[in-house]
Amino acid sequence: MKKWLMFVVFSALIVTLVACSNDEAGDSDGKVELDFWVFGSTGYDVLVEEYMEEHPDVKINFNEGEMEDMHNNLFTSLSAGSGAPDIAQIEISEITKFMQAQDQFYNLNDYGAEDVEANFLDWKWAQARSVDDSFQIGLPTDIGPTTLFYRTDVMEEAGFPTDPEELAAEIDTWDAYYEAALTIMEKTGKPITDSPEMLFNAIRDQQEQQYFNEDDELIIEDTVKASYDFATKMIQEGLVGKNELWSPEWGNGMAEGSYATMPGSPAWMIANVKGNAPDAGGKWSLTTIPEGAGNWGGSFLTIPKESEHPEEAFEFISWLTSPEIQLRSFHNNGLFPSTPDVYEDEEFLATSDEYFNGAETAKIFAEAAQSVKTVYMGVNYAIVNNELATALMNVAIEGADPQEEWDAAVERINTQLERQ
Repeated sequence: MKKWLMFVVFSALIVTLVACSNDEAGDSDGKVELDFWVFGSTGYDVLVEEYMEEHPDVKINFNEGEMEDMHNNLFTSLSAGSGAPDIAQIEISEITKFMQAQDQFYNLNDYGAEDVEANFLDWKWAQARSVDDSFQIGLPTDIGPTTLFYRTDVMEEAGFPTDPEELAAEIDTWDAYYEAALTIMEKTGKPITDSPEMLFNAIRDQQEQQYFNEDDELIIEDTVKASYDFATKMIQEGLVGKNELWSPEWGNGMAEGSYATMPGSPAWMIANVKGNAPDAGGKWSLTTIPEGAGNWGGSFLTIPKESEHPEEAFEFISWLTSPEIQLRSFHNNGLFPSTPDVYEDEEFLATSDEYFNGAETAKIFAEAAQSVKTVYMGVNYAIVNNELATALMNVAIEGADPQEEWDAAVERINTQLERQ
């Protein structure tokens, strides 16, 4: 009787251990289960379904939310040591912050990242790489190379060509942009652009260094002060409007044609213009920005250390960020690819947009993408950016002295940096 009871107990123990082993490997039906957090309208939900059909041994739980909420939830989960997903999308403005906690993420170099590095633009790859090149926190998804959006009707009234290549040849430097602003104001009474911050950002993003060097030392006096001075000069001369980015007034101006250009507009801005000005089709176009492009936006796919399935997670994100799938994401959802092989695809290059007066949008953005410089942003990038934006708007709205506003912004920046 005792031997029989011992046999039953032993058998039950074996069953329990097997069940626990299965739970650790995947869900109850034996599949590997991956939680995937994303933000925005990526269209990845459709691709996740496709991947699961092709990989029946993998189940992916797709969770889509607002960008700020997703990043906050990820940070909280990592800090608590529980609740993080297997795969997390991180936006470029946040990637340096999470790089500070790289011990909470898998180094993708250990899973084959170096084998796919050649798929991506050099500057984009570098944004998710440690300063010493030893740690790769994410694989690149979309990008936001910048261009010059413009109102064809305003340009025509001011006597400028409306063809993208002809306009780019005429406004090919920032000095030429300033001269164009004088002409546009004289002929139409309209500012060349309506957002002081957007003008400043467009010039800043062309610099090889911006707010910090790789030792995280503040270097704005030597790098972006000239951009600030140029923008505030144009503000003081009444050549730039006074509306903040994302304000209703700024959006209304897209529909009304109350300003001529939007410098530093990335690929994803197309949707914003169409959304704010649905009846202005044919009145907008785009061309290359003076003196070379910058980048605004884009993201990466990372694998937090809490994942028990880093190999399967890496296999999935390698597929999702491959040139073939990025091309499909571009056609389906407008996510501009970070994989330059795509830029040679004939169908891709033939992409045009009738709303933007038939401009060859893909070709223009692809050329812009290949001229972007590699820039180190720094973990406190947002602190500096917010204070300089405040200074610009004080000059525009309150008529404040530009140098006094700069000095005040630098003082606020240094105070905040000392608290970090």
